[in-house]
This record gives sequence, structure tokens and C-alpha cells, in this order.
Amino acid sequence: MTQITPSPVSASTTARENRQHTLHIGNSAWAATLLLLPTFIGFILFYLYPTIRGLQYSFTNYNLLSRGENVGLSNYVDMLSDEDLRNSLLNTCLFAVLNLIVQLFFGLLLAALMQRLRAKPWVRSLLLLPWLVPNVAIALIWGWLLDANVGFLTKLFASMGLQGVTFYNSRLALLIVVAISAWAGIGYTSLLLYAGMLQIPADLYEAGSIDGAGETRMFFSITLPLIRPVLAMVVVVTLIGSFQVFDLVQVGYRGNPLPEVRVIYYYIYRQAFEYFHMGYASAISILLVLILGALTFLQMHMMHAGESELS
Repeated sequence: MTQITPSPVSASTTARENRQHTLHIGNSAWAATLLLLPTFIGFILFYLYPTIRGLQYSFTNYNLLSRGENVGLSNYVDMLSDEDLRNSLLNTCLFAVLNLIVQLFFGLLLAALMQRLRAKPWVRSLLLLPWLVPNVAIALIWGWLLDANVGFLTKLFASMGLQGVTFYNSRLALLIVVAISAWAGIGYTSLLLYAGMLQIPADLYEAGSIDGAGETRMFFSITLPLIRPVLAMVVVVTLIGSFQVFDLVQVGYRGNPLPEVRVIYYYIYRQAFEYFHMGYASAISILLVLILGALTFLQMHMMHAGESELS
């Protein structure tokens, strides 16, 4: 049997191509490192370092006026008997659940309508406008619209027989804050879900239509299963954002929100900058980080966020 040996020319060509490929990978790695370096620096300065310092403060009685002393787990033990903390955490959980349900329902509805009706770009831009408005401005605008004395919407609801729809109605306070927060975020949520729906091949819907499936059946049998990774991301982002609600409550109620809407961020702010219990506020912040981390892990695991039936 004749053995074929590679010619010196072909061997040198292959070696040169390998060197060029290695050089290209090296240049790409350096370029990626340089582009990501500002993000890494910002993450270290504004996220990682404050987190580490907050963890250190949580074991002290630091109060912004003195260096503070190490108190061990005293701050964490005090949280177990803090009724105000439990109430604020309960208010936050109720707000997060209601906000998540409303945003997901209307977000999926709008995304499905845009997918099936081929919405124009200007329609998508309009949906995104409320999300682009700063939360402080949203709180001020809605605080005026729902003012008990001069609020336009309050007067409008009263003319329809719905009395007392104001920011300071304790029975409606949480629902009003949920409605405003959902109004601001539904457009962004629907666009994320719509982007996931665009990845679904059109022939799947054609096959379902041929088999006699209606729009509702195709939505639950085709659309929802295939956008599971995007849906999981939206759930996690919305839930984390719901737990971080603060400016809507603080600004909308002019610094004195009703007990029904005193959320966990407002309680942390109050402990740190009104009572100067910075160590205790840091401990509550660490507790919130652990809660959000556990919820995120459970959601990603239960929704199989890393799996996609499109691949």
C-alpha cells in the first residue's frame, strides 16, 4: 500500500493558517477584554465593593456618626422580633406578586397581539415610552392625577360613582401602586416577550393551523413552551424590580407613605438615614439579597430556564 506524505508546501500552508487563526483568537480576546474592562471596573466599584462593605457593616452598630463596634449577629437576631420589618416584607411580597401577575398577563397579551398582527415599529415605540419616564416623574404625575382635592382622575372616577380613588385611600393604596408600576413596566415586558416570540418559526403556526388549532390553542401549545427561557428571564427581572420599589412610594407619598405601602426598601432607607442605624439597615439589605437569590434560583430551576425547545 502506498503511503501518501504531505508535501512541504501544504504543511507550511497549514502551519501558517494555524498561526493566523491563533493570532486572530488572541487579538479577539484582547479586544473583548478591553471592551469589557470598563464594565468590570464599574461592577467592582459600584456593586461588589459596596456589597462587601455592607456585609461588614451588618455585623456592627455603625451609625454614620461613629466608626461602630462589632456586635456579631446581634442585628440579625433583632430582625426576628422586628414587627415593622415583617410588615414591610409582607407588603413587598404582596406588591411583587400582584405586579408580576399583572405585568405577565398584559405583557403576554400585548406581545401575542404584536406577533399575530405584525405591529408597526411606532406602536412598539409607544409601548416603551412609559418605561423610559423616570420613576420620580411617574410618582409626581400620578400623585397629582390621584390627588384628593385637585386630582383629575379622582374627579373622573367620582363622576362615575367611584368615590375615594386617591393615593391616600388605605384600602386601595397597594392596588394603586401596583397599577402605576405595572403601567410603567408592561410595555418593556411585552417587548421582551415579543422578541422571544419572533424566534419561533412561522411554519409551526402554519402546521397548527392546518391541524385545526385555534389561536388560543397555538398560544398555549406552541408559543408559551418555546419562549420559556425569555419568560423565565422576564419573571426574574420583574420580581427583582418589584422588590426594589422605592421612589414610587417615597415620592408619591411625599416621604410619608401609608402603612399599607411601606415596602422593604423604604424601611431600609428609614433605618439608615432617619434613625442612623446603618448596621441594622445593612443586615436587612443582606437578608433581601439572600431572599432574592433564593427566589431567582427556584424560578430558574422550576422553569428550566436553561432549556429551549427551539435548539
